[in-house]
Amino acid sequence: MKKLALFDFDGTLTTKDSLNEFLKYSVGIKTYFYKLICFSPIFLGYKLGIIPNDKAKQKLLKLFFKDWDEKKFRKVALDFSTTNLKEILNHEIYNKLIDMKNDGYRIIIISASIECWLKPWCDLHEVELLATKLKFENSKLTGELSTPNCYGKEKVNRLKKHLNINEYDEIVSFGDSKGDEYMFQISHISHMVKKKV
Repeated sequence: MKKLALFDFDGTLTTKDSLNEFLKYSVGIKTYFYKLICFSPIFLGYKLGIIPNDKAKQKLLKLFFKDWDEKKFRKVALDFSTTNLKEILNHEIYNKLIDMKNDGYRIIIISASIECWLKPWCDLHEVELLATKLKFENSKLTGELSTPNCYGKEKVNRLKKHLNINEYDEIVSFGDSKGDEYMFQISHISHMVKKKV
C-alpha cells in the first residue's frame, strides 16, 4: 500500500508564520517595524483583495531584501532554519509527521513560504519540499519569485508535476487555511489544523 502525507508548513507545522519570523530575524526588530510601516498600504490592498497574494509577497520581499548578496541571504536563511524554526513548531502536528514517516508514508511539505529557509529543515528531517523559490540575478536577490507562489491551486499543480498522485492508495493532508483547500480536494483524508492561541 503506497501512502502519501502532505503537510502545509506555516500555521500547520508551526504556531507562527515563518516568513514574518524570518523578516524579524534577518533585519532586526527596529528595521522590521519600520519596513512594515512602509509596506502597510500594500498590505491593506492585499487584505481588500486589490493586490494578489503573489504580488504582495514580491513587494514585501523587495522592500526587505532587494540587492542582498545571495551568499549572505542563504547563510542567514540557513542559520534561521537550523536555530529558529524548531522554536515555533506545532509539536502536535510535528509528532504526527514523525509518526507517519516512521509508518512508511512518503512525506512532502507543500508551502507558499520560501524554499531557502525551509529546505535545510526538510533535509534534516529527510522529507521532501515543494515551496516558493526566489529569483537571484548576478548573485543578488531581486525580490521577485522564480516560481509561481506555491499557494492554493498551485500547491496541487506543483505536486502533480512532482509525482503521479494516482499511484497512491492513501493520501492524507494537513493544512490550516483556504490556501490548502485544493490540497484537501485531492486527498482521501484531510485535517484542518486549528490555530494555536
